[in-house]
Amino acid sequence: MHPPRRRRAIRRFWTAVTAALALPLTMLSTGSTPAQAAALQCSVDYRTNDWGSGFTADLTITNRGTDVIDGWTLTYGYAGNQRLSNGWNGTWSQSGQSVTVKNAGHNGRIAAGAAVTTGAQFSYSGANAAPTNFAINGTSCDGAHQPPITVLTSPAAGAVYSQGDAVPLAATAAAADGATISKVEFYDNTTLLGTDTTAPYSLSVSSLTVGSHSLLAKGYDSLGASAESTPVGITVASAPAVVAAPTQLPVQQGKSASYDVKLSTRPSTDVTVTTARTGGNSGLSVTAGAALTFTPSNWNTAQRVTITADNSGTGAATFESTANGHAKASVTVTQIAAAKAYDARFLELYGKITNPANGYFSPEGIPYHSVETLIVEAPDHGHETTSEAYSYLLWLQAMYGKVTGDWSKFNGAWEIMEKYMIPTHADQPANSFYNASKPATYAPELDTPNEYPAKLDASVSVGSDPIAGELKSAYGTDDVYAMHWLQDVDNTYGYGNSPGKCEAGPGDTGPSYINTFQRGAQESVWETVPQPTCDQFKYGGKNGYLDLFTGDASYAGQWKFTNAPDADARAVQAAYWADKWADAQGKGGAVSATVAKAAKMGDYLRYAMYDKYFKKIGNCVGPAGCPAGTGKDASHYLLSWYYAWGGATDTSAGWAWRIGSSHAHGGYQNPMAAYALSAYADLKPKSATGQADWAKSLERQVEFYRWLQSSEGAIAGGATNSWAGRYATPPAGKPTFHGMYYDQQPVYHDPPSNQWFGFQAWSMERVAEYYQQTGNAAAKGVLDKWVDWALSETTVNPDGTYRIPSTLQWSGQPDTWNPSSPGGNRGLHVTVADYTNDVGVAAAYAKTLTYYADRSGDTAAATTAKALLDGMWDNHQDDLGIAVQETRADYNRFDDAIYVPSGWSGTMPNGDAINSSSTFDSIRSFYEDDPAWSKIEAYLAGGAAPSFTYHRFWAQADIALAMGSYAELLE
Repeated sequence: MHPPRRRRAIRRFWTAVTAALALPLTMLSTGSTPAQAAALQCSVDYRTNDWGSGFTADLTITNRGTDVIDGWTLTYGYAGNQRLSNGWNGTWSQSGQSVTVKNAGHNGRIAAGAAVTTGAQFSYSGANAAPTNFAINGTSCDGAHQPPITVLTSPAAGAVYSQGDAVPLAATAAAADGATISKVEFYDNTTLLGTDTTAPYSLSVSSLTVGSHSLLAKGYDSLGASAESTPVGITVASAPAVVAAPTQLPVQQGKSASYDVKLSTRPSTDVTVTTARTGGNSGLSVTAGAALTFTPSNWNTAQRVTITADNSGTGAATFESTANGHAKASVTVTQIAAAKAYDARFLELYGKITNPANGYFSPEGIPYHSVETLIVEAPDHGHETTSEAYSYLLWLQAMYGKVTGDWSKFNGAWEIMEKYMIPTHADQPANSFYNASKPATYAPELDTPNEYPAKLDASVSVGSDPIAGELKSAYGTDDVYAMHWLQDVDNTYGYGNSPGKCEAGPGDTGPSYINTFQRGAQESVWETVPQPTCDQFKYGGKNGYLDLFTGDASYAGQWKFTNAPDADARAVQAAYWADKWADAQGKGGAVSATVAKAAKMGDYLRYAMYDKYFKKIGNCVGPAGCPAGTGKDASHYLLSWYYAWGGATDTSAGWAWRIGSSHAHGGYQNPMAAYALSAYADLKPKSATGQADWAKSLERQVEFYRWLQSSEGAIAGGATNSWAGRYATPPAGKPTFHGMYYDQQPVYHDPPSNQWFGFQAWSMERVAEYYQQTGNAAAKGVLDKWVDWALSETTVNPDGTYRIPSTLQWSGQPDTWNPSSPGGNRGLHVTVADYTNDVGVAAAYAKTLTYYADRSGDTAAATTAKALLDGMWDNHQDDLGIAVQETRADYNRFDDAIYVPSGWSGTMPNGDAINSSSTFDSIRSFYEDDPAWSKIEAYLAGGAAPSFTYHRFWAQADIALAMGSYAELLE
């Protein structure tokens, strides 16, 4: 691990996170209502990243009064020769030592209790003292009280203990601003283990169960502030065990590397641990530490085993360290090419991600959304997961197969996904009653949650489903082979909708299918009412949760699943690479069965190409006036925001339904998957028209990017066949794409769906892969312009820290699409509102640049890709992976009201009341037992916006993949 760079102060603001469906969007979304009061009260938190001759400054302005701040000017001064280079998220200027910052157009309003951020880069020589006096609109601001710094010093990350042995917990805690530490609590995930009120802070615990544990310490100071430590993962073994770390070890050709061995518990006599290769690459051998002796006095002092690689060959081998009476330890050692340092990074990070003690996975092997539990974005709890996470697991294991030659983990990842995230036959009964000539009953999408429930209207004609029959013919089943998008992995809510079960309840230990978003484009995650996918009225109100969303004369028990097409497409994308890489190793047969399943998933993914109610594509206005489709004329051939299917829980009830989606977002397209499903033999779908549909989709998606590309190069929002989700009349002059209307913010509006730069990086990475594999000229044209724009908005500092775009602002609109003569979109523009050092987005961006540079030879793209990867690696590593601190100003929305109609009442599985007085938190009271909850309480009481360091699974996987991709193509 590299030493940390010099940093000053401790507050940095990162744009807040909230979203819809399966996306970790980094967008500011505050929803508090300003109270009426008088005097302006404020605080300014100042943080720098300093490399000796320059620095970046990040400032968070918090409104600590009760009245809204409507427009702000920040002033402060330096004592040295600091000189402004450039600024963001505001208009910066400097006169002498005095600095002035005026708000940008998008962040001028600061609600009571809310915060905004601004930042700049400076050069300097000599001293760089932090400023101490800040003012907003001429009113002096106090610096915010900083929370304590808490570090868990024992046990060590990755430690293994035997069941019943005492696990020694110890922590240090330091208070700021003259405060003192009042106590330190110790937690196992969210379970309080004990408290110590005097230094040195410690606790001995002998009651931990067999398995993996995520331990943390939480320090409180005398002013009421608190902060938890970074989690430390350990393992409790059922018997004495040999302990080895790390469990993934890269060795370059002709070189040696070592891993540590010790025992989990004190032996009564000397113990000899022997290590030998048990299988795999014969070019790897033990050259030191083959036999190590541990005594009752040195049993927990690590000794080293050294593995040496020969001068040729690559691939993995398993080494086992064994001792009588002890469980063995296994280490996978992978020989890599002498020059492949980035493959070594991939394996090191892969080892951290897959180490059970680090907390990325459930006992079933399901990837959590994040290691941390208190996180709200698209998933409203960290130990939920998404189909997105499963797809990243597949891609991660595909890259692992490429580097090591071991394809069992890729196949195993698909098996886990198939078992837990693809609904079983028992989860989707009554599909045999599905009527393809009448797929579903129409209900309008409404503008705001308080307009729901939306009434079903059987008088509106719907089109026919042209692919249901051919899918059944190809696969011999009425079941849909697709992932549901959201899962409550630990059954925290308590619905118990685990695979094959419907509302089993809080006592069920398996992962539970859930739904959240269902009430129109304005419904933020903060306004959602979670509900089970299988609703038999056991929880919620008299009709379960159904009458919160859909108005009907009567209600019957039913199941419903929603697919996030970008995740299934990413699974296909991962399968393509797995097949290519395995074939190159002569091991294509090892993955062929899994690849065939990916082709099947891609066949069903075509439901994402259809209008929601299978109406004709193009100039579709009026629910009754928009004609029903009669086949493929209802397909826009793009990847829409979702598709969904459902039916009766009563297998004799005789009904089931399927819908597509009328909304297509630029960030969801995947031309790489379309290419694989249309032009790559091993992924050819079995259905009669699947391959042809994907060939047309590939052409249509590339056109879509070209149509949405702004004058500067960024990709704008998308298009819809159903304006406002109810086939409304769009505003006059709205441009079209094959008859679909341009929509700057398709699907959801709180926050606007296309302001996150991550959509740009995710989507263009897929275009870059397609270009790298085929050399397609149209894809290159889009990339040439996009890469130039993105590079112009990217800063890499001398110390390796970086700034990439975060929030985008849009103006104007594209030209109406003319395939034979595309317009220049001179009226469509993007500006960057603020910047970030987010590691997941930076990884996706680096992958885009890597694939583009490999095919095009662009040296600036290659150099920037390397700089971003090196910057993350050198500056942002910790024991769990690579992460940066985030300040979550949007967490003031824990108190947001959720709309429940007057007179409606019900309960959550844990007894939380659901009624017209409910808030986001009141129906999620489990959050109040989370060790990080006191941060939220303090913020809601007027304290500083809380900061977190999150380890999201998708982000860690994407970083590892970016390292592997760079090693393959540019190293």
